[in-house]
Amino acid sequence: MADDLKRTVVWKNLVLDGSDYCSLWQTPEGWLLKGTVIGVLKDQRPVTANYEIHCDENWLTHRVDVQRTIGSDTKSLRLSSEVRGQWKSSGQDLPMLTGCLDVDLAMTPATNILPIRRLAMEIGSSASVIAAWVNFPELAVQPLSQRYTRLTKDSYHYGSNTGFAADITVDDLGLVINYPGVWQRIGTI
Repeated sequence: MADDLKRTVVWKNLVLDGSDYCSLWQTPEGWLLKGTVIGVLKDQRPVTANYEIHCDENWLTHRVDVQRTIGSDTKSLRLSSEVRGQWKSSGQDLPMLTGCLDVDLAMTPATNILPIRRLAMEIGSSASVIAAWVNFPELAVQPLSQRYTRLTKDSYHYGSNTGFAADITVDDLGLVINYPGVWQRIGTI
């Protein structure tokens, strides 16, 4: 099977002045999210970031590649999880991420699809997950406890242990349409 493009979306970042161009691919190994974020940080510095997230057919994350550039400062991050919930970066074990099945990139709403698709929850059900959270623009990684509750066929309540919560709307594939006050889809094919 060759790679099959399932959907391409563009989100507008409502917090920072910017956007995210993201494509969802079905691959022989499973799934691939590939995107580019362009924006302006709160201190008015332009920033761009490219990301790829490779998952198996059950939406378990296996590899994450992120590269972000602010002026001449470029920083890269590569994470891998060959054994379920055991993470590495540049060949070094990351024991603080043990048990994380998903990655959450702070710079994009694309990663909400990972637990949504992996959990395949019924309406009214809830599930707690711990994600490997990559903050932005530092690209530092830490575990982040999250909870998803499926409200309707196309909406979920999301909350994290940071105190942040929102009701998000998704499409038939699980990609975010509206993340109130944070992200809004402005184009799709």
